[in-house]
Amino acid sequence: MDFTFTPEQQMLTDSLSRLLGQHYAFDQRRKIVASPEGRSERVWNELRDMGLLALPLPESLGGLGGSIVDVVAIGELMGRHIVVEPWLTSAAVAAAVVAATDPARAEALLDGSALAALAHEEGAGTADPANIATRIDAAGRLTGEKALVVAGDAASTFVVSAKGADGTPALYLVDGAAEGLSRQSFTTIDGRRAAHVRFDGVAATPVAGDPAAVLQEVLATALIGLSAEAVGAMGALLETTATFASTRKQFGVPIASFQVIAHRLADMKLAYVKARSLLLHTAALAEAGGASPRELSLLKAQVGRLGRQVGESAVQIHGGVGMTDELSVGHYLKRILFVDALLGGADYHLQRIGAGV
Repeated sequence: MDFTFTPEQQMLTDSLSRLLGQHYAFDQRRKIVASPEGRSERVWNELRDMGLLALPLPESLGGLGGSIVDVVAIGELMGRHIVVEPWLTSAAVAAAVVAATDPARAEALLDGSALAALAHEEGAGTADPANIATRIDAAGRLTGEKALVVAGDAASTFVVSAKGADGTPALYLVDGAAEGLSRQSFTTIDGRRAAHVRFDGVAATPVAGDPAAVLQEVLATALIGLSAEAVGAMGALLETTATFASTRKQFGVPIASFQVIAHRLADMKLAYVKARSLLLHTAALAEAGGASPRELSLLKAQVGRLGRQVGESAVQIHGGVGMTDELSVGHYLKRILFVDALLGGADYHLQRIGAGV
């Protein structure tokens, strides 16, 4: 397998890195998070103009035919800059499902005027479709509740997992303005806007394609994309902490020269390299159609465990300022912790591996 990005992918990430460097510095991000909308229309439009809203969609649906490796390349940068715009959930995860089922809705997603959201979590800390409680009746009416729906505060279309009368889990499209739908909006620990969404007999449309296959593909893309965000945050923490340790002095010398700090930095680098290597390996398997549920759980578990290790070490090396709101370190840790909580935490996925998934 080739674990390097293609020249085209490298050019794309270089362009995105410059864009985020100009418009998403830490102080700029803080203003975006504190704004009433909780996201930047300017940045979202810039992402659209770069083609990133169309990148994950197949060419047959009006997209650019990007692969899961493209999602990883972009996701790492989103994590490195702690971006709060819902590119992963709306463009990379939900848009292709919406476009395949209702092309008219996809036009608004592609031009950036609308958002879509994946509604799968139900507060049980698990991504297992077998545990879905939301149901759809014979009349196509959806009843249930979904938790931690990223971009659920403003989504015009929801991609909702639910079980039919026969107990088979599948995905359904729901209009954000549908009668019987209510949402409770909030800001997540890492600064993103989200919502708890309740469906009370809401009209729903089955998504196109094989229900089980589409659901598994959507969850796989979400798991890999979230892991890429966490790995990007880990890389930024490693660089920030190494720079701090080489410039912060005690007893007249940089603290990086202290053996305990040097060893901790080495452990951070090892954890980051392990997590990123597994991410690229899993993405390559997924692109080749060979990423099994076990490998996806291994990725999510390792990224959650190693990410927490890197984040906590970074905070400790920074000392008392590590968790202040004015410093980026604590915000990176919050992004890693939130990613770990979505679609099953590290402990849950380790249990799945132990159960032989």
